[in-house]
Amino acid sequence: MENALATEIANAAARLVVEEGLEWGPAKRRAVRQLGLPARTPLPDNDLVEDAVREYIGLFCADTQPLELRALRELALVWMQRMQAFRPYLGGAVWHGTATRLSDIYIALFCDDPKSAEIALIDHHVDYEPGSMTGLRGELIDVLSMSCRSAALNEEIGVHLLIYDLDDLRGALRLDSRGRAPRGDMGAVRRLLQPMPSSSVPIP
Repeated sequence: MENALATEIANAAARLVVEEGLEWGPAKRRAVRQLGLPARTPLPDNDLVEDAVREYIGLFCADTQPLELRALRELALVWMQRMQAFRPYLGGAVWHGTATRLSDIYIALFCDDPKSAEIALIDHHVDYEPGSMTGLRGELIDVLSMSCRSAALNEEIGVHLLIYDLDDLRGALRLDSRGRAPRGDMGAVRRLLQPMPSSSVPIP
């Protein structure tokens, strides 16, 4: 019964992730509320949500999502090239392949000096918002967020630069519960972009 409930929550969360662009944590919590379940109902793990998201995309977004994902990866690569001095690694849905046009881009930077990436943005007159979020070990880390236009998607996309110390890099590359790399460098992102020819036609 618990497994069936977890699957139901995961499926409801997946719809919110794909249709509204919610991150997985907020999507799971809203799914619990929408299903009328107690607030303390155990939440499904991220692997179960990921499976549900992939299934939802396969059923309802198979024609559009691959091109949307490619456009997001291309935009991510632009920012990784701009910030290459700070060892950028792409993570999240854009890296794992579950992103849609409503998804944000998350790039981890591993800096000798935590303030150096922010100084680089200031020097290049980039308009950004400082903030924080939970990092690799549950600690609060600095995040530099901006809104960037994707010509291919004709959308404003959120790009978030997560600031880590250089010493955090080794732990950031440990394989996840499914034996996959949790994030990839510029070379890895370029390889993901190789199979399909580049599209310059805006996606309707």
